[in-house]
Amino acid sequence: MKHIGGNDDSWGPLDEVNGFQIRPGYYNMYGTMEVSGGVNFTIHSHGATYCELCLFRRTEDEPFAILPFPDSYRIGNVWSMIVFGLDIENFEYAYRLDGPYDEEKGLLFDKDKFILDPYSKAVTGQSVWGEKAAEGSFYKARVVRDTFDWGNFIQPLIPMEDLIIYEMHVRGFTKDESSGVEHPGTFDGIRERIPYLKELGVNAVELMPIFEFDEMADKRVVGNHEVMNYWGYNTVCFFAPNTSYTASLEYNREGTELKRVIKELNANGIEVILDVVFNHTAEGNEEGPFFSFKGLDNNIYYMLTPDGKYYNFSGCGNTVNCNHPIVQQMILDCLRYWVTTYRVDGFRFDLASILGRNEDGSPMSSPPLLQSLAFDPILGQVKLIAEAWDAGGLYQVGSFPAWNRWAEWNGRYRDDMRRFLKGDDGLTKAAGIRMIGSPDLYPHEQRGKNASINFLDCHDGFTLYDMYAYSEKHNDANGWDNTDGANDNNSWNCGIEGETDDEEIIELRKKLCRNAFAALMLSRGTPMFYAGDEFLNTQFGNNNAYCQDNEISWLDWTLLKKNRDMYEFTKHMIEFRKRHAVIRKDSNPCSLHFPFMSIHSHIPWDEDICDDRRVLGVMYAGRNSKGGKDDIVFVAINAHWENQEIELPDLLGKWKWREVIDTSTAKYKVNKMVPKNRKVTLEARSLVVFVNDK
Repeated sequence: MKHIGGNDDSWGPLDEVNGFQIRPGYYNMYGTMEVSGGVNFTIHSHGATYCELCLFRRTEDEPFAILPFPDSYRIGNVWSMIVFGLDIENFEYAYRLDGPYDEEKGLLFDKDKFILDPYSKAVTGQSVWGEKAAEGSFYKARVVRDTFDWGNFIQPLIPMEDLIIYEMHVRGFTKDESSGVEHPGTFDGIRERIPYLKELGVNAVELMPIFEFDEMADKRVVGNHEVMNYWGYNTVCFFAPNTSYTASLEYNREGTELKRVIKELNANGIEVILDVVFNHTAEGNEEGPFFSFKGLDNNIYYMLTPDGKYYNFSGCGNTVNCNHPIVQQMILDCLRYWVTTYRVDGFRFDLASILGRNEDGSPMSSPPLLQSLAFDPILGQVKLIAEAWDAGGLYQVGSFPAWNRWAEWNGRYRDDMRRFLKGDDGLTKAAGIRMIGSPDLYPHEQRGKNASINFLDCHDGFTLYDMYAYSEKHNDANGWDNTDGANDNNSWNCGIEGETDDEEIIELRKKLCRNAFAALMLSRGTPMFYAGDEFLNTQFGNNNAYCQDNEISWLDWTLLKKNRDMYEFTKHMIEFRKRHAVIRKDSNPCSLHFPFMSIHSHIPWDEDICDDRRVLGVMYAGRNSKGGKDDIVFVAINAHWENQEIELPDLLGKWKWREVIDTSTAKYKVNKMVPKNRKVTLEARSLVVFVNDK
């Protein structure tokens, strides 16, 4: 290093390394950023003894410059350097670090390996979906210039109880040619479909992983087609968007298309929730690649056994050591970045129970990471949603550490409601409890009133249609002899496995789908459903389509025309839920002094629910304003294969019951007053809705 000096009042280079002028950088700004006259590079490592910056021409794998960080440019465990004269559009970068190597202690420093900056905002080598990088190439990073204009942007801030979440895969949503968009399989493809989402009535989209991932991981051929890591649950970099989801290359402007779709979704009253994967990374176990955290501080970023191997609570080879202070800081920095730079409205945390494990893998009662996220000021208005289990057997539905801040995917809702709706015995009362918000799992005084995310299906498992078209999984296309995927699907094929021309079975399946979707929309808690359910999309019985980048996973938009009746029913149920606030939240007491929520058997107020009948009544009652009109909704479900009689509660005074929805036929809209004796017959396997009227 050559010291060139400067005066106290000047901004400019102080030293020279290998022909580049440099000066100490911003030590508290991890990653890279453009500064006056150059670029700031900051990286930290607890165990490294040496660090050098490697600069590359675009698409090249040999550095055109190597700049060792001077010893004087290190403070604590942080190296920081401003390099002058760099044009961000003409280089990519990586690091090399040196330090102790001891596998049993988890120390894997290797000066010969190029290391991806974990704080990089854009990653090279991933821009074209399905295009494998050249042999011997490796991940490098680019500097991103953020010039996106958010204008007078204001996020919708929709209350949790008012959300209707639509889970989607960015590529699968519009990749099929039947989607009719100009840019299929991209963020822009979603933007083209915003009018559709708005018409459907959803007000939140939950995007499956959009952090940079390697879809080519584990690529192989099964039969006559390729399989790959389509879902994207193998993060390469937590701060970089997946550039293969863009309609055009965004060199040094990465994230522009994603920001544009977020802005336009929000402008149309639709929030954006990201499915984030902090439980493991794409580096895998001892046999996996070595490109980022392994070369920085392997023994800090990953949970290791006493002999230096990787704990695997994720089922994907490694487990991120989330409650180590350094990893906590990285995760918090990451989420803050996505909220401030991309204006994200919420996060769903994959296998979130891992985020509550100690460094030895044991569950913690008050995990510092989860508490930090719950109380962080920048994250103060975003939704935090936990998948409250992990692959290591830790199941925390109803007991996830929450601080009245975290919501949960309610797996008990899914399981109990699926079983009840297909006619299993002994589930009637359990189904009623699930529909009124699962108070057994989420007591209001401990968990607030918005902890339950209700769902019957999601990306992981059968679609809504497949729940009633398949009794068994059909995952042979995945290449594991049908051993992968869950076996406890709680599904029923209605008599024939798979597709059929039998009109009676087809109509039964559609009716059961109507029942399920209606029950979801008529349950207390935040409803979520999977993209395509509204027009009965199918995955042909595959309940683990993680590797299927084809018609198995892509939405078939021709089904929108074929199953238009289901689409219209979906719209109607969403609109009905929005119109009746008593379904979503406690309001003002009604004049009849009914409780806000109540469960009934075939007889009103009967606490001794007879499971053999498979008949359930759920009532919501209240007024939207003091002195306003009573709003009472009674939901009657007959999950039995025979007709059943049910008696409705007495409304007293001038109020009467009006039947408004009946799923027993495709012509579900009803406008029929109930006789004074309040007894009605429910058709076999049907759901009927009544409201108060005069």
